[in-house]
Amino acid sequence: MPESIPQDSVGLVQPRTLHVDQSLELECGRVLPAYDLVYETYGTLNADASNAVLICHALSGHHHAAGYHGPDDKRPGWWDNCIGPGKPIDTNRFFVVCPNNLGGCHGSSGPTSTNPETGQPWGPDFPMMTVKDWVKSQTRLADALGIAQWAAVVGGSLGGMQAMQWAIDFPERLRHSVVIAGAPKLSAQNIAFNEVARQSILTDPHFHGGRYYLHDTYPRQGLILARMVGHITYLSDDAMRMKFGRDLRSGRFHFGFDVEFQVESYLRHQGETFSRNFDANTYLLMTKALDYFDPAREYDHSLEKAMEQTRCNFLVMSFNSDWRFAPERSREIVNALVQAGRDVSYAEIDTPKGHDAFLLPIPEYTKLFSAYMGRVAGEVAAHV
Repeated sequence: MPESIPQDSVGLVQPRTLHVDQSLELECGRVLPAYDLVYETYGTLNADASNAVLICHALSGHHHAAGYHGPDDKRPGWWDNCIGPGKPIDTNRFFVVCPNNLGGCHGSSGPTSTNPETGQPWGPDFPMMTVKDWVKSQTRLADALGIAQWAAVVGGSLGGMQAMQWAIDFPERLRHSVVIAGAPKLSAQNIAFNEVARQSILTDPHFHGGRYYLHDTYPRQGLILARMVGHITYLSDDAMRMKFGRDLRSGRFHFGFDVEFQVESYLRHQGETFSRNFDANTYLLMTKALDYFDPAREYDHSLEKAMEQTRCNFLVMSFNSDWRFAPERSREIVNALVQAGRDVSYAEIDTPKGHDAFLLPIPEYTKLFSAYMGRVAGEVAAHV
């Protein structure tokens, strides 16, 4: 943590845990009898609970979206750029809630938690989750916090998919949906990338059918490879060229297979760090949830019909260099909303940063995001 906490930081924060005894019926046909949701909050809930904003995290995200947990923290939460006093999601005006999704590995019930029937970690026996399941579980969190309707549900990438699903499944429970770097469903190419990542984990000799916890090991190499593949897709060609080019670590070729190019060193470092901090079973589950997402499937495969269920206003933002969830995919969402007669604002941000741009402090992006959320805050103030 910096010597002095920045003025635009939410400061020191602590996660909380909601235990839910009410069973959760899942899309896969199974039932989760009880579960825990770990979450963080920032800001203050107003008297009529009308200023609450839900943050939905992406594939490798979690509940720690802003602020610091303690003096040893080297970095703040993953979306600290956007959450805090005076930031796009202004905690002087909003009460912000960010949960760790079910199936996660940062405190919410998931493969690493204990299966009450066996006393052992759930591992591969934890039920398959979908975006619909996550949204349903998040309604229980909203109920527990006394929030009947969110001022906005906000998310990037997989989080944006949750923001869409919220608007479709619980239209009366949110006034705005903010979908950033999202897609109405994965392309075949995206599913293919996810399958390569999964196979790298599933074929690791230390995977042990997902029961590696019992063997005091984990599929380290598989996780490293999965993260390396994923990370390549989160960056654009321009971003990688500007960051690394063809720079060599030592300035000359060694004519071997060890790390020689800076980009190789970077990817291996990212993979190694990720493998120490993320659970392999969770990675498998999260990528499958991505693959399964397709809200139009329930409405005769018509995205327009799916969007006709919604009642909230939308902000959709994309990034021109994002080839994982390209701007065309965001425009599919926008076109369906327009055809459904819904209020939607759309912006395509010019940046070389690729898919990960939604996490970064890009001035045009920040300005547009702030303007829209300022409108949301204005509506809250007008009705208090």
